[in-house]
Amino acid sequence: MTEKIVTTDNSINTTTQSLQSEKKMLTLAYALQAAYFLGGISFLVAVIISYIQKEETKGTWLESHCRWQIRTFWFTILWATLGFMTLYLIIGFFVLAANAVWVIYRIVKGWSRLSQGKEMYV
Repeated sequence: MTEKIVTTDNSINTTTQSLQSEKKMLTLAYALQAAYFLGGISFLVAVIISYIQKEETKGTWLESHCRWQIRTFWFTILWATLGFMTLYLIIGFFVLAANAVWVIYRIVKGWSRLSQGKEMYV
């Protein structure tokens, strides 16, 4: 009976430590998304981290942050592509500007909710 309680306590500690580790990785992914505005391929690294963490966080509140980050990446790629394709029509400037504002919103909103320990809505 004592062994069972110890095992339960250890698994709770392990789960809590695992969630903290996953939360740190997702925080890193948000930071890398933000660093994208400084240049580089950090946005790509961030989505790779999110895909890896998605499997690790399955069934937890952190999984919603992985989905949020992955969707942010793919929709950013979509709108950036459309923006660059229509750049010669002048409208592309507005599409790219709106995309940048939207990405900043997604990073701030997601990072804020992660730091508060809240799930992202989908």
